[in-house]
Amino acid sequence: MQIVTTHKNTDFDGYASVVAATLIYPDAIPVLPKQLNPNVKAFLSLHKDLFKYSTTNEIDFNDVKRLIVVDTNAWGRLDRMEPLAEREDLEVLVWDHHAAAGDIQAHWCCQETMGANVTLMIRRLKEQGIDLTPIQSTLLLSGIYEDTGNLTFPSSRAEDAYAAAFLLERKADLSVLNSFLRPAYGQVQKNILFEMLKDAERIKANGYTISINTCPISGHAGNLSIVVNMYREILNVDAAFGIFPHVERDLCIVIGRSAIDGIDIGFIMRSMGGGGHPGAGSVLRKSVATETVKKEIIGLIEGNQQAAAQVSDLMSFPVFTVQPGTSMKEVAGILREKGCTGVPVVEGEKLVGIISRRDFRRIKKESQLSSPVKAFMSREVKTVEPGMGPIHAARLMVKHDIGRLPVVEDGKIIGIVTRSDTMRYYYDLLPE
Repeated sequence: MQIVTTHKNTDFDGYASVVAATLIYPDAIPVLPKQLNPNVKAFLSLHKDLFKYSTTNEIDFNDVKRLIVVDTNAWGRLDRMEPLAEREDLEVLVWDHHAAAGDIQAHWCCQETMGANVTLMIRRLKEQGIDLTPIQSTLLLSGIYEDTGNLTFPSSRAEDAYAAAFLLERKADLSVLNSFLRPAYGQVQKNILFEMLKDAERIKANGYTISINTCPISGHAGNLSIVVNMYREILNVDAAFGIFPHVERDLCIVIGRSAIDGIDIGFIMRSMGGGGHPGAGSVLRKSVATETVKKEIIGLIEGNQQAAAQVSDLMSFPVFTVQPGTSMKEVAGILREKGCTGVPVVEGEKLVGIISRRDFRRIKKESQLSSPVKAFMSREVKTVEPGMGPIHAARLMVKHDIGRLPVVEDGKIIGIVTRSDTMRYYYDLLPE
């Protein structure tokens, strides 16, 4: 079995890329995330007989031999694909138009900066001479128009325009397209914009004029990106950011919009655990203070990484450690008592290893429990510095399949950060 999927909160470019992939790889089963953009959801509700798809709950991952990922190159942005991330026998293909490197180690990859991801796939469709129906052309064109702002965003490329012309030649219907791309702007959005404008302020950051506005929301408040875009246009600032803490739920939506090349919203949002493009992006955060978010944004614009979140903000300290001569039986009792899955091993003040519950699998006889921890500990210890970002720590843990990282400064262990710590911080990677 081979499947094709895309990022959570799927937009038209993501979904159009999925459909394009099923044309390029006819045996691939389209699998969509649970979270879909409202416009995409509306489109599918009317066209579900023409565009069939599956969800992750309907797929037996044991049968999957090839995974095709479109419009992203990060495991964290996929919906419940964790079982596949651990498969060494899985063939992975990636199509992505984002410049940033991701953590998906693909066997084949087409990664090229482009206004829309589906433009890259249209290139292949043209090369293979694959025929498109008018409705397929309309859907693919919606992906281009949405991600390039009807070819007006600075990220748009000439090839995006050529691809759009190619689809129009194949009878893409602009009237259908416009009806689904038209953003919903109702009374809820008007009220939020009004509240933001009441407290609007302009600030200078790295020579740019920006505005960062915090506006609590409740219930269902969709299309906040439209509100932030209008807010930026009304204030006439280089970039605007809306921080929307939800009063009933422990989450905060952050949305950014930029009108200049100097402020890359996509970079800022990726640094905070989200995603986007140079002109637009967003991130969903949990258990985070709005002032912290504002500080991060300003710090990233000013290029001052010290202002952004660091491992030192997440780590636990002081750190409980054991000596190399401690018996495995004693270590087992410590792990049970502390409720942790591993502890660093130090000799004096020097970190010499780490012992985890996984290492106990190597014990075959009960007599080995009296052996010193140095006989079973892992000596190749991966560490982080306190000034590194949480994303860096999370990627190290994923790459090396470890659950904790000692935090070392000047050769001394000063704290420890776990997988749970990073996931709590970047919880938007695993939303409910």
